[in-house]
Amino acid sequence: MIKADGALADRPIALAGWLLLAMLVSAAVLWAATSSTLLVISYALALGAFMGGAWVLSRVRVDPGQDDLALPDWSVTVAAIEQQGQAIAITDRANRLTCANRAFTQWFGTANAPPNLPFERSAQEALARMARDAWRDGSVSIESMAETDDGEPVWAISAERAGRGEDHLVWRIERIDQGGADALDNFDVSGLFGRILSRAGIESAITSPDGQIRAVSAGFAERASGDAKATLAGQDFVSYLRSDERDRIFFAREGRGGTPQTLVHIPLEDSNGKTRKGPDEARSLMLLVETGVGIGGGWDGSSQAGVAQLEALLGQLPLGLAMTDRDGRFLFGNDAFLRAIEREGRGLPAFPTDLVVREDKAALSDAVRRHGRGPATSGNMAVRLTTNPEEPVSLGLAGVRGLGEPAVLVSLADSHEETQLKRQVAQATKMQAVGQLAGGVAHDFNNVLTAVIGTCDLMLLRHTPGDSDYDDIQQIRANSNRAAALTRQLLAFSRQQTLRPEILQLPDVVSEVGPLITRLLGGRIEYKVQHDRDLGPVRADPQQLEQVIMNLAVNARDAIQSHGDGTGRISLSTRRVSVRDVERMGSEILPAADYTVLVVQDTGGGIPPEALPKLFEPFFTTKEQGKGTGLGLSTAYGIVKQSGGFIFADNIEGQGGRPVGARFTIYLPVHKGEVPAKPVEVEPEQSSEWSGGGRILLVEDEDMVRAVAERALSRAGYTVTCCSDGEEGLAAVTGGGDFDLVVSDVVMPLMDGPAMARGIRDVRPDLPVLFMSGYAEEQLRKDIDIPNMHFIPKPFSVQQIGDKVAAVMRKAKRN
Repeated sequence: MIKADGALADRPIALAGWLLLAMLVSAAVLWAATSSTLLVISYALALGAFMGGAWVLSRVRVDPGQDDLALPDWSVTVAAIEQQGQAIAITDRANRLTCANRAFTQWFGTANAPPNLPFERSAQEALARMARDAWRDGSVSIESMAETDDGEPVWAISAERAGRGEDHLVWRIERIDQGGADALDNFDVSGLFGRILSRAGIESAITSPDGQIRAVSAGFAERASGDAKATLAGQDFVSYLRSDERDRIFFAREGRGGTPQTLVHIPLEDSNGKTRKGPDEARSLMLLVETGVGIGGGWDGSSQAGVAQLEALLGQLPLGLAMTDRDGRFLFGNDAFLRAIEREGRGLPAFPTDLVVREDKAALSDAVRRHGRGPATSGNMAVRLTTNPEEPVSLGLAGVRGLGEPAVLVSLADSHEETQLKRQVAQATKMQAVGQLAGGVAHDFNNVLTAVIGTCDLMLLRHTPGDSDYDDIQQIRANSNRAAALTRQLLAFSRQQTLRPEILQLPDVVSEVGPLITRLLGGRIEYKVQHDRDLGPVRADPQQLEQVIMNLAVNARDAIQSHGDGTGRISLSTRRVSVRDVERMGSEILPAADYTVLVVQDTGGGIPPEALPKLFEPFFTTKEQGKGTGLGLSTAYGIVKQSGGFIFADNIEGQGGRPVGARFTIYLPVHKGEVPAKPVEVEPEQSSEWSGGGRILLVEDEDMVRAVAERALSRAGYTVTCCSDGEEGLAAVTGGGDFDLVVSDVVMPLMDGPAMARGIRDVRPDLPVLFMSGYAEEQLRKDIDIPNMHFIPKPFSVQQIGDKVAAVMRKAKRN
């Protein structure tokens, strides 16, 4: 509200006279300077209006006590939204954090405001949708949202529009207990985990690196402060404890009249030394176990019971934990620790130094002795275990006091599955990179082979058998075809070869290739075939599957011949694997589905362990120099993967764990659709049956390929117009060129073949296009998707391109 100021009203009225006098003097000065009466009058009126307004404003003031709306006091809001176990945050329309309670800052920090919480991508997208829906509809909630793609932890989240102008969102977030296992994994001491420990006489707390309390169990809060609902967050952990002259620990509130406690400090870190909540939040789990220490520092009966409780508790925790005495001798270790050191069923060695390589023994021994003496300290160090010396792990060490004799807690996470998964991902990434490289090399090499083979064909047209050069040309052509076969194998490995899949039964393919395998093996190697019943059909290229089986059989034959006396057995078997079978296998790679499986195994002594990770890489071979190209298994790998299947290799172990043979297992998914009727094969028509000629636009950026194709088509009677790139070819058509067919490469600089074809179709929708490429036809058709498109693979001969162009021209004429 605006009010007049009474103090101004009491001022002398002479102030007005002084203002009037100042106005007259300034007007007189202005008239003397300008001699303009009109200007002086205007100036006097304007100055009078200004002084009058200033006079009025100086007599009023704003009464702050009468403001209609006052700024909010956020400290009151914070006090109102404090709730144990529920995080509450208030954000404005710019998604900026306006206010939050203590639980929110403990869980997510002050740098993260909803919906931009430190969740994984899928969860963040769901939060962003929640925010949009809340602004639009007023409120929205999700009863269960997983923070990570692994499904843990799970939150219940709601958002509601609020405020005088409805310009704020109130977010409420609660963690959902998933049961005992999840509570233990998340160390939720303020929830189920803490209640379980309290019932066992163990109080628990989570602390930050500086010793500040992050969360406590209800039992700890009651014994430390007298209020079971107190959070104690932000308080100094040690301020609630006291110790006597014998280093016995008590709750400060209970004093010496309370029960002595054993303090166990567990750093919450993984095998890489990283904290479970982030590098800036290195938390610790503090356990206070009720014990009774006898006179002289020995353990009495209650102390022994406390130690038994402690050992039982550590045995249930998901971290690998073990205890040593002050001299470094192992006292006990839980199952997770034994799994991490790969000693399940064998027990612990005498000392922790027995677990590490020789170079790390002295450093680990010193660290254990250091933590076993003096005040309780904790830390971690990188060591290399004897079971896996190539990969360092982080070993946590923490001094334990209150058990009579000092002890050291050793922690090591079981990272076996994580390490195995990392290796699999690295191997898959490497195979993909090598495949892309192999595909690119094969594509470029096909251009060279097309020119060589085409030039040989043109030279043979000018020579007859018996000429001095005829045999040499034939030799060049034969070697070029061998090189073309190698490029097809590279394309098979990179999954870029042309497949013609059919719906077939795997036993039919095995029986088709059986006689050829028998001839290859000879009489000293036994060949055995066994088929399962009720095998599902699979979708694959039968010729390529035959190639896979032949490659595996030849590899097995070579292994047997190089092992022992050259006698042995090769067996091929097929079997049915259901969804339940796959789920029981627990494979991280194989999706749950029905499969028809082909198993090829031999008695050739097995595969060296160091060769297993590289087995499917191109040009990798264990054979003698000159006896293998190293493309047999890589070709099989590429064909199986391109058919949607999986291939695995392992060794068959005999007595004493020594490998006696190798086994290759191929999983092909069962085809669930209808089995189509087998198409009737039609004999391809020869180019000699087409004599109509035609006008052809040839677009190819490689000069040597373009020259060979032009000469081959010109000899066949076609009128050929050549272009070196897509832009030039498009200009030839849009400029009025009349053509019957476009023959084009796919990959070209500036404008590629598909882009040129789409531009041509805007002008000539009915003009057929024949693509030349070293890549797979099936993949090209998926990527290009242009109607009335035809394909010829590189490398091709003069006869092949002539036949293909004639067939396309004949089809176009017929339509």
